[in-house]
This record gives sequence, C-alpha cells and structure tokens, in this order.
Amino acid sequence: MLGFLFTTLATALSLLVVDLAVPGVDLANFPAAIIAAIAIGGVNAAIKPALSTLSMPLNVISLGFASLVVNGLCFWLAAVLVPGFGVSGLLAFFLGPVILSAVNTFLNQYFVSRNPNLNIKTGVGNG
Repeated sequence: MLGFLFTTLATALSLLVVDLAVPGVDLANFPAAIIAAIAIGGVNAAIKPALSTLSMPLNVISLGFASLVVNGLCFWLAAVLVPGFGVSGLLAFFLGPVILSAVNTFLNQYFVSRNPNLNIKTGVGNG
C-alpha cells in the first residue's frame, strides 16, 4: 500500500514537471495531478497491453516508433478521462510520455534508495 502511494506521488510530481517542460500539457492543480497519475496507471494497466499487442507488427516495421504512438495514445486517453488535465498538440502527445517516464523513473529510484523496503514497481505509472 505504501509503495502504491509513493508511486502515485512520484507520478503526480512527474506530471507537474511535464506540465512545466512540455507546451500543450496542462494541469490545473495538484489534486488533478494525483487523479491523472491514478488514471495513467489504470490506462497503462488496462488498455496499453492490448494496444501494444495490436501494434506489434507495425512496431517491428517502424523500428519502435509505434511504441511512441501507443504511449501518446494512453497519455492522451488519461487526459480525456481527467478534468483539469489536458494534452494538446503533437509535441505534447509524443514528448509528454517520454519526459513523464524519465522523471518518474528518477523519482521512483530516489524513493527506493531512501527506503529500500518500499517495494516500488517502477513500471506503474510510466508513460
């Protein structure tokens, strides 16, 4: 349970960084970031595996570019589901999940290095 809370917090903080760094990603406030973090985790757990499986042939042909599209779709879908979180433009669609993943991985590793007993799974919440 504590690992889930820290992962959600790390994803919410990562979303705030993405909001500052990427034009086209808009977060209204911190509660919207927390709800968006939970939505991103849910979309990544429920929908992303199916999209990744369906896009596998295209992913092979495009040398992995289809993965960026799948990540962008999941990021955008979470934004559609959460009021106060918006994604507009191609830059936000492609760059938002990449920066979210990088910052989220850094923060999760930071939390684990501070407390190794947290048992944080770094794959949850990554774009």
